[in-house]
Parts: sequence; C-alpha cells; structure tokens
Amino acid sequence: QVQLVESGGGLVQPGGSLRLSCTASTSRFNFYTMGWHRQAPGKQRELVAHITSSGSTNYADSVKGRFAISRDNAKNTVYLQMNSLKPEDTAVYYCNTASVIWPWGQGTQVTVSS
Repeated sequence: QVQLVESGGGLVQPGGSLRLSCTASTSRFNFYTMGWHRQAPGKQRELVAHITSSGSTNYADSVKGRFAISRDNAKNTVYLQMNSLKPEDTAVYYCNTASVIWPWGQGTQVTVSS
C-alpha cells in the first residue's frame, strides 16, 4: 500500500509564499502523473495542479501563474511552490496521482490570513 506524506504547510499572510512537499512510498513513482489536490472547508476536494512523468504540467485557472508543480523522481517527491497566496487558497493540501489511485495521506494545512 502506497503511503503519501505531505509537509510544508503553515500560516502565511496574503501575498506570501509556501513550498509543499510530498513523498510517496513506491518504487514506481516516476511512472505516474502526480497531482496536488486541496479541500477548503465546506467544499469538495479539487485538483489544482498535476505533472506528468515527463514533466508536463497543468494548472487550475484559480492558481495558474501563481503555483508551480515540480517533481524529483530520484526522491519520489513532488513539490508545489505557491506564490502570491490569497485567503481563498486556504485549504488542506494533499498529493496523489492525478486520477487518485492511492489512499490519501494526512495532508498539510495551508492558512492564508492577515
């Protein structure tokens, strides 16, 4: 069973930045399109960014131009650089494959507030 461990969240002021990390316990990490998902209070979980095994990326309109997803296949790790954060980015952030085939990890809380 693949385990996902997210880290890097916290409390940040509007306009600030955070970098999230997620490590997956699988030797086949490099084969998968990986995604960052988030769930805000009272809302459904949504996919905000994904990156293919070859490094192609795609973003939700709400984060395009502010967030950047990357991966290090040697470390089984996917990253999410978040800049120009807004209060509406407040959510628990999770990684998984883009199609969500593994059990969810614990997520990491991101709170954007002054």
